[in-house]
Amino acid sequence: MLTVLVDYDSGNLHSAEKAFQRMAQETGSGDVLVSSRPEDVARADRIVLPGDGAFPSCRRALGSYGGLFEAIAEAVTSRARPFLGICVGMQMMASWGREYEDTAGFGWIPGEVVKITPANPALKVPHMGWNDLVIDEQSFGPHPVLDGIKTGDHAYFVHSYHFRVENPAHRLAHVDYAGDITAIIGRDTMLGMQFHPEKSQAVGLRLIGNFLRWKP
Repeated sequence: MLTVLVDYDSGNLHSAEKAFQRMAQETGSGDVLVSSRPEDVARADRIVLPGDGAFPSCRRALGSYGGLFEAIAEAVTSRARPFLGICVGMQMMASWGREYEDTAGFGWIPGEVVKITPANPALKVPHMGWNDLVIDEQSFGPHPVLDGIKTGDHAYFVHSYHFRVENPAHRLAHVDYAGDITAIIGRDTMLGMQFHPEKSQAVGLRLIGNFLRWKP
């Protein structure tokens, strides 16, 4: 079993690599590899796409690695490999990003990424720090990756833009920041987390472990 964390020079992967390695060892989920090689993505059983920075620059950076995005898309959309996008890695799953300029996303989960505009002007943007997750009800029941996670559990956020999903069924959890902010999205074998699970202590490690054990 191999989990590949995609490295495309858009974020410090050190803490994510350590968290995934720890949970892979604890759950007996095989090896974790940080790589920018399309051939490594092609042989991966699970793919994790982190991302720090602005949507357009992350999207361009990913596209600049010849064949890397194509290998991700083929593995996820054609071979149904479990996928987890983190922060901007989640946002790029959208149809469009509206940060600085209109930028096409992957189009895997319909919606757009727009600037956070809290109803309370005293709240600062970026939305930074700990916030309470609110688990959204789903007709199919709790998602397996949310096993052991409940409303009120804390996660660590750092972002100025957020994902507005078109289909409410694709939103698995949100937080309140003087308005709803999507925290977790998902459909089929695809998941995205706006927060950083690798920085979210016990809750984040639980989510990582659940993802590594997940068998869609």
